[in-house]
Parts: sequence; C-alpha cells; structure tokens
Amino acid sequence: MPSERSALQWIVLFIEKYWLQFLKGTGMTVLLAVIGTAAGFVIGLIIGVVRTIPKQAGGKTGFSLRALALGVLNSLLAIYTEVLRGTPMMVQAMLIYYGLTEFAKVNIAAIPAGMIVITLNTGAYMAEIVRGGIQSIDPGQSEAAKAIGMNHWKTMLYVVLPQAVRNILPATGNEFVVNLKDSSVLNVITVTELFYATRAIRGSYYRTYEPFLIAAAIYLALTFISSRLLRLLEKYLDGPRDFSLAQNVGRTRRK
Repeated sequence: MPSERSALQWIVLFIEKYWLQFLKGTGMTVLLAVIGTAAGFVIGLIIGVVRTIPKQAGGKTGFSLRALALGVLNSLLAIYTEVLRGTPMMVQAMLIYYGLTEFAKVNIAAIPAGMIVITLNTGAYMAEIVRGGIQSIDPGQSEAAKAIGMNHWKTMLYVVLPQAVRNILPATGNEFVVNLKDSSVLNVITVTELFYATRAIRGSYYRTYEPFLIAAAIYLALTFISSRLLRLLEKYLDGPRDFSLAQNVGRTRRK
C-alpha cells in the first residue's frame, strides 16, 4: 500500500517521478541568483563610486552647482539603499509584481519581476559593501595617483577599484549564496524556482517532509559548491605564497 511506504521510498519515488521539475526549479534558482548578483554588483559599484566623488573639484570651497547636484544625487542614492535594505524582499516582490499593475497599470511577467527584485535588493546591499571596500584602501594611494595627474575616475578605475573589488569578493560571494536561498520568497509572485516547484510536487501526494527534504538537500549542495568555488577564486586572486623574483639564485657554477 502507498501509505506503508517508508520516507526513503517516498524520496526515491519523488526523485524518479519529478526529477525534471526539481531540475528546472534548481536551474531557475541559479539563474535568478547569477543575474541578480551580477546586475546588483554593477549597481552597487556605480553607487559606491558616485558616492565617493568630491563635491568640489580641485579642492575648492563654497557653493556650486556641482556640490548641489552631488548632494541631491547622494541623498537619492541613500534613500534607495535604506528603503531596499529596510524592507523584506517578499514585500518588494509583491509591490513590483502586483502593486505596479494596480497603481501604474504596468504588467511585468513573474520571472522578469523576480530578477528586478533580486537585482535592486542586491544593488542596495552591494552599494554599502563597495563603499566600505573603497574606504578600506589607504587614502595615500589616491593622493599619490592625483599627484601624478590622475583625475577621480582614473584613480578609481586604475588604483582603488582593483584593490577594493578584491577586498569585497568574500562579501560579494556571500550575497550570491544569500540570493540562492532568498530567491525562494519569489514563489509569492509565481516564479517557478525550486521552492515553487517543490510546493507543486508536494500537492501531488500531500506529502510535505520528503519533497522539501529533497529541496533542502539541493539548496545545501548549491550553497556548499558555490562557497567552495568562491574560496578557490579568492586563493587564485591572492596568487602564490612565494613571490620570489628569481629562482635558483646562487646556483653553483659548472666546474
């Protein structure tokens, strides 16, 4: 009888019968995390750089249109980061997917809406991460770059950002891992990611434990593999431990 199946037998049944649904849900989860993290990183990078622009060019003081414009822009960017970081992603998804339809008559499909939500949310967090990474670089390096004639943008591009990006790589990887898990909240707007697919599979036999245990194992595998790959990338960027400029120094001459 089906009711006499053990938990292991149920798991085998769900995997054999619904492996394609689990695979599609996993693929959508990874796609959302990759696109959301990459696009959010770009947004955060732009915001982080913009918020470091000096309000006065050339060390000047006093009122100027440049200072006013940058002040307004910085205020808007600060509001963006505070609002997106201060509200749950699930609420943001409801506002973008359902709210825009009611308020502005703008219809967005579920998957693009989900990507927009993850991108905007990640961008807000990455903005603060990038700003912290830029501030972690010794100010003397920026001063030296400007002393040899580099402007703010060249200093950022060639001196500060390469070091800052390396410093924030662990935090960026953590955002990716978080997005792998938090994409599950997008099931409220019918995005067919892993959680949504698992919930649909659950309804087939009204079994909760086994399908969600499979989903938990998949999430764990995704986060574990992602974390290990990111650590390997960090080690690669760190370079070898031994930076000897020459080898075999002092080799015995041939006799």
